[in-house]
Formats: sequence, C-alpha cells, structure tokens
Amino acid sequence: MAGLEPLYAWARAAISRPQDALVCGIHWELVRHGYRCLGTGDQPGPDERKSELLPAGWEANKEVYTLRYKSMDDAHELLLKAIMVEDSMILNVMDRSSQKVADVTLAVADYINPEHLDDFHKVYKNIEELRTRIASGIITPLGAPAEKAKKEPESKKDMVWDDENPLRLPPRQPMGTRAPTRPSPLSPFAVGGEDLDPFGGRSGGMIVDPLHSGFPQPGIDPSSGIPGRLPPGAVPPGARFDPFGPLGAGRPGPDPDHLPPPGYDDMFM
Repeated sequence: MAGLEPLYAWARAAISRPQDALVCGIHWELVRHGYRCLGTGDQPGPDERKSELLPAGWEANKEVYTLRYKSMDDAHELLLKAIMVEDSMILNVMDRSSQKVADVTLAVADYINPEHLDDFHKVYKNIEELRTRIASGIITPLGAPAEKAKKEPESKKDMVWDDENPLRLPPRQPMGTRAPTRPSPLSPFAVGGEDLDPFGGRSGGMIVDPLHSGFPQPGIDPSSGIPGRLPPGAVPPGARFDPFGPLGAGRPGPDPDHLPPPGYDDMFM
C-alpha cells in the first residue's frame, strides 16, 4: 500500500462517500502499473500533464467518475468511467490507442469501510483482492505498459574473470598488460588444465608423473643419455620420452606397499 497513504491524505478533503475512497484506490492501482492521470472528462483540456495525483474536480459527480490516463511510454491512453449502480461500481475502461474495452464490477462494501473514511488504516479492506481484480480485469486485457530494458553491464572490464573454470578461455590481453593469475600447479583444481587449455601455459596435465607431482623440476634431455640406463644418443633429439624408472638414487617415488591389495592380511588368501 506504499504510495496510497499519502495520496489518500492529499485527497482526504474531497472524499465524502465510500465510492470516492474506492476511486482513489483504483486510481493508485493504475499509477502502480505505469499509468499517469491526464485529467477529467472525455476530452483533453489545456496544459494537461501526466500526474500521479487525482485532478481537480475528480469527485464532482458522485454517480459517474470520468478520468483519462496515459502510460509512461505513451503507448496506451485510457478513458476510465466509474459508474455507480446502487451499491456497486461498474468500471468501463477503453484504450483509445487500440480501441479495446474492459469492464469490471466491484461491490463498494467489499473494499471500503464507510464508517472509517477519516482513518486510512481502516478505510480499505481486501486490498489485495482489489489489486488482483484491477490487474486481471483492466491491465491484462488492455496490455500493460512496456517495462524498461534490463540494465546491461557497463563494460567488459566489469565482468569477473573466473580463474577456477578451466573450460573458460582467457581474454586477450593488450600488449604490456599483466595476464590474470593462474592456479597454482599444486592446486587440485589445476589437474587437467593443460589438456583443456594447451595454449594457455597452464600446469596440471593428465599424464601421470609421480616423480614430479606438480613441482617444478629441472629439465631432462634423454638424448644425452641416462647413466646406468641409456647410452648417449639412444633417444633421438626432440623425441617423446616417458621415464621407465627412477632417475637417480634418493629420488622420491611411490611406495609399492603404500596401497596393498584388498585382503592382503587374509590368512586364506
């Protein structure tokens, strides 16, 4: 009900009957849905402007209230006539832009407490039902005003770079700028990064190498030979070479008893 309270306080001097309070509530619902009031009567008057307030003389005729509205995007212009028939109010609304017509009938006693016209907090009841009736009976059939386009990111530089996503290709960096930080080769999330992004200079390939385990090690040239294992020239320069054993005494390696087979201590095995 935010906004309706100050509107009701502003219009309170003109509200003398329950139907006045109901028209005030209907007016605010149209304002909430993107419409502004232009004035009273069927025809436009001089110096009209869009306003959230009710125009002067809006309550002059207690039997037929005639108000004109225009959407903020100027796509819809509504002619509202609220006609009193005994204890009910018949809303007849025509969109002059599309010539569409919508009708809603409201029982005044369902939404207004006539004995509390001086107290805003007590004068309205079933306000959510009133909002639903206006939205489904008027706004939806005639078409709601267009909403503003969603705000786009101001620039690409405001977008956050996700360093933990190995599938995302890094953005091109201008010359002389610093590239984004890459994951540490010791990070478990670096596994497979080199295979997914072979041109990014990342670490963590899928080839198992227990002798390196992600730590930077001095390069090995197998074409120069490995003492006690390969003579010089056994591996052509530049050829792919997978180590087939420890490359020196005292090098750490996997313990063959680190993961014994299941049931190794079973006496019947």
